[in-house]
Amino acid sequence: MSLERPALIAGRDCAYRMTTPRSRGLARGAPAAFVLLWSTGFVGAKYGLPYADPFTFLAIRLAVASALLMLLAAALRSPVPASRAQYGHAAVVGTLLHGGYLAGVFWALSRGVPAGVSAVVVSLQPVLTAVLARRLLGEHLAPRQWGGLALGLGGVALVLAPGLAAAASAPGSLPAAGLVACLVALASATGGTLYQKRHGDQMPMLSGTAVQYAAAAALLLVAATATEPMHVQWTREFVVALAWLVLPLSLGAVLLLFLLLRRGTAAGVSSLLYLVPPAVAVEAFLLFGERLRVVQMLGVAVVAVAVALVVAPVRRPTG
Repeated sequence: MSLERPALIAGRDCAYRMTTPRSRGLARGAPAAFVLLWSTGFVGAKYGLPYADPFTFLAIRLAVASALLMLLAAALRSPVPASRAQYGHAAVVGTLLHGGYLAGVFWALSRGVPAGVSAVVVSLQPVLTAVLARRLLGEHLAPRQWGGLALGLGGVALVLAPGLAAAASAPGSLPAAGLVACLVALASATGGTLYQKRHGDQMPMLSGTAVQYAAAAALLLVAATATEPMHVQWTREFVVALAWLVLPLSLGAVLLLFLLLRRGTAAGVSSLLYLVPPAVAVEAFLLFGERLRVVQMLGVAVVAVAVALVVAPVRRPTG
């Protein structure tokens, strides 16, 4: 979507042309805000999972987020999905992008898969999305952009190399079931991104996202009922983790993701996910004192260049 085309903005769901200096500034800042918020998800998982089973934790998170968005949409008199088909599209995106993706990642982490390993698997999403978007959405990338996708994957590997080496040297640290869960998360995130790009442009952002969360919460509640004791320890750490995952992530980051998808290509937006592992490494260094090695800093620089190659506009010959 070009910047001249009206885009539905969270909060008003009204046509808003991004042509003023202020709106263009907000548009330029949206990718950085998305990456920063999305990367902090590991903090919530790190602090919340010891106090609740993964599916139970996610079902609570998404149910609360859905209720808050419904209240916000009602307060702002935001439009609701116009047809059963739109409700269906929202439910599919919610099941994939929120239910399948989050369930796979959280379940893998709860079973002992290191965060670095799961990040490497999920970091395949930009390449997988680009390949499928070419076939399903008719999106075409220039050779420079394909090179950026490959370079980004290499940069992510550099950032995560120390953690991967430590995981590989520890016997039994990579449970097969956990790795399968990571692959489920990868497939779900890719499918949800493509489906949202294809069917989500006309969906009211607030109420549509609320429907997505409700559908995902229902799926996760069924999974929790079938596989977990559904025990939750309502400690201060759990409540803080839950609040963080609901407000900045489920409301802030996901709405930014949908806004970016309305303005750009699925492959270009997905390439921003390459920046998440480097951001997590820097946050872990600042918050938890984890060592940031030279190879990781090199990886951060490589990823930044790679994303710039993918998202920079392609100048096509005219005439």
